[in-house]
Amino acid sequence: MTRARGPEGALTKRCTCTDPATGKRVGSRCPKLRRPGGGWHPTHGVWGYQLELPIRATQPRRQLRRSGFDSRDSASAELRHARALLDLADGDHDLAVQVGDLLHVCRPGSPLPDRDAVAARIRAGVPAAVPTTTGEYLTVWLDGRRGLAEKTVRGYADHIRLYLIPHLGQVPIQSLRTGHLEAMFTAIGRQQDEIRAARASADPDVRAKVKGVRPMGASSTQRLYATLRKALNDAVVRAKLIPANPALGIELPTARRPKARVWTAKAVEHWQATGKRPSPVMVWMPAQAGRFLDYTEGHDIVLYAMFLLILHRGLRRGEACGLRDHDVDLDAGYLTVVQQITTVGYKPITRHVKSDAGDRVVPLGPKTIAALRAYLDMRRRWQSVSDGTWPDSGLFFVRPDGQPWHPQTISDRFDHLVAKAGLPPVRLHDLRHCAATYLRHGGADMKEIQEVLGHSTIGLTSDTYTSVILDHERGRADAAAELIPRDDAAA
Repeated sequence: MTRARGPEGALTKRCTCTDPATGKRVGSRCPKLRRPGGGWHPTHGVWGYQLELPIRATQPRRQLRRSGFDSRDSASAELRHARALLDLADGDHDLAVQVGDLLHVCRPGSPLPDRDAVAARIRAGVPAAVPTTTGEYLTVWLDGRRGLAEKTVRGYADHIRLYLIPHLGQVPIQSLRTGHLEAMFTAIGRQQDEIRAARASADPDVRAKVKGVRPMGASSTQRLYATLRKALNDAVVRAKLIPANPALGIELPTARRPKARVWTAKAVEHWQATGKRPSPVMVWMPAQAGRFLDYTEGHDIVLYAMFLLILHRGLRRGEACGLRDHDVDLDAGYLTVVQQITTVGYKPITRHVKSDAGDRVVPLGPKTIAALRAYLDMRRRWQSVSDGTWPDSGLFFVRPDGQPWHPQTISDRFDHLVAKAGLPPVRLHDLRHCAATYLRHGGADMKEIQEVLGHSTIGLTSDTYTSVILDHERGRADAAAELIPRDDAAA
């Protein structure tokens, strides 16, 4: 039996009895649904309701139909809840359609959206109809991000595509809990352990399966967590989808910045025997840095001045590539770091340096100035034979044809020179560590090193970019012992 239907909806009661003649269910026509006096039977059949939903001009008719309620009161209460959600539109047809969209995707047995949460979204001016899964929300969230650096957007996209959607994508955003996130990070950690084990395997076939695959370290895991935390915080504050951020309860291993270590004779011997570096961040002894510059001057004069500048003054790769002619004043003896050329994927991107501290003036010494003057003389010779095709890039360091350097090409050339020179390996970025270490040994204080390198805090400079050159510290190694009096006879 069904009450009259209309815009306010209708309550229904039906059962699963079948017609003996046809074998088909009789549904609401079953005579057992009512007592002999006409009242509803208290135990036979289940209650349900149906409600017409607003539609767009191009949409067919659609209804919200729900059943399985044990009592008329429970079915009636949910019908009133659904009508209250539609009433939030307050006569706005487009908004009513959005609320209808929200109701139409509700799965049978799942609760209807919370009225207060939907009302808060409407007051905030955001769409009432929202993605039902975490994956859909993350996709919409990324598409709506504005004013971010292209590299940041690329990082968010990679995190969402590679990790968040595979692990969390099918979880309804309103049902997302801290446990889901903890399970994801546990699974990712297990996967990274498997990659590390495969890379260390004695079986070449096993190693080949993970060739080129870098496991996530603590720092990368923290960046993934930061993306997730930001996205879910926006789901709380901006989208009003969830009442609290479940990522705030997550505890992850602290990402410790690796300490710089020096390529001492003992460290080189160990590396030659095992192929292992003492630290991801390695610093050449001054003699090793000199060998590199001597070899580069004889074998790659085109890039010699750039590498010398990085070693002497600690510029980042992107800062050296993005250095402009008018940023360099050799007569006054300084250069200004303002912009950098970085990469997103393999695409070069020119942008302002990443912090106010990075926008800095760097003084130049006589040896550095002499090398840069020699480079400019060489560049003028390149331009003189270019037959008028020399591009006006405005950049200080350019290729012999006048075109900008690709940052990855600089790194590749550097690695090639280090290997050919027979030197223990360092990364191009480690030349900054070298510069900081040499400055410290030369008497510069931490504040001066911080300003030259363009760090935002002196703690970053102290903790990461300075390392002790052991051979030059031996004079103070016995300082404590000399202060302690001893009985010569007893000794």
